[in-house]
Amino acid sequence: LGTCLSFMLFSSGAFSEVVLAQEKATREMYAVKCIPKKALRGKESGIENEIAVLRKIKHENIVALEDIYESPTHLYLIMQLVSGGELFDRIVERGFYTEQDASALIKQVLDAVNYLHSLGIVHRDLKPENLLYFNPHEESKIMISDFGLSKMEGVANDIMSTACGTPGYVAPEVLAQKPYSKAVDCWSIGVIAYILLCGYPPFYDENDSKLFEQILRAEYEFDSPYWDDISDSAKDFINNLMQKDPEKRLTCEEALRHPWIAGDTALCKNIHESVSRQMKKNFAKAKWRQAFNATAVIRHMRRLQLGSSMDSSQHRKQNLTSMPGKSHCCCFISTCCCFEQPNDKRCDLRKLM
Repeated sequence: LGTCLSFMLFSSGAFSEVVLAQEKATREMYAVKCIPKKALRGKESGIENEIAVLRKIKHENIVALEDIYESPTHLYLIMQLVSGGELFDRIVERGFYTEQDASALIKQVLDAVNYLHSLGIVHRDLKPENLLYFNPHEESKIMISDFGLSKMEGVANDIMSTACGTPGYVAPEVLAQKPYSKAVDCWSIGVIAYILLCGYPPFYDENDSKLFEQILRAEYEFDSPYWDDISDSAKDFINNLMQKDPEKRLTCEEALRHPWIAGDTALCKNIHESVSRQMKKNFAKAKWRQAFNATAVIRHMRRLQLGSSMDSSQHRKQNLTSMPGKSHCCCFISTCCCFEQPNDKRCDLRKLM
């Protein structure tokens, strides 16, 4: 990646790291998913599938794959950078929040997922953590991320029946290990809409077996007092998305025509206090999982003016660990992989697909 100016660790997962990178010519910021090739052994089909899906989609509410590079040791997915933070975090930070706000959020998700379904793509892991704000501005759009579990429908001899997704958001037919369809995404959107209006999940139990039993029975309630100020239209919308029978479930296209989305039935009463209190109670991040604030990181990188006169400031030397032999790269931890290597090149997708 000869155009890369600098990068720093943004987040770390079990099989990959995400770093912030800045392009030399434009100073544009990108998120780079760094995947060690040794971690892909035996899992090649997973990354091939994710790349195939990402290269097929282009939508304003879906995080875009900009490019792919590889080195002898790593695969690099250059992703569009979204810096506005996670959905629930932003709602908690707000001082005013209504049904109308929730309806507008869900409409964006429905638009994006309806687009995916029109291409025969099923996300299979829709959850709040995968819904990110594009930027910190109050009117920022929502972006869907993480297509690691996504699947193309209609592939020959390939019926979707793998139990995957996140407990609490998966549809009953997935838990029942029955063949399933894109309707599983519609169920997940119903669960997200439920949480957006009360701050807690429709299904919960410390015991996974009991949790799964609730989901298999589609057993949930609109509890008082949390739902007392929520419109009947919102409840009807959720009920129609969270139908146990996937054949009776609203499709995304149908959900977009529901009065709670397309009409004026969503209420404008401020429900922020109740919803944010429940969100903080039920979705607080564990101390070991404190997320980076992308906006703050970007601001920090620009303040340091990375890439120009790196050795001129003692402050930078104290905060940055330079990579040996990489004159144009630096990062915050020495274990971060560097893709400014002479033999790095654009990835030949024919070798991956």
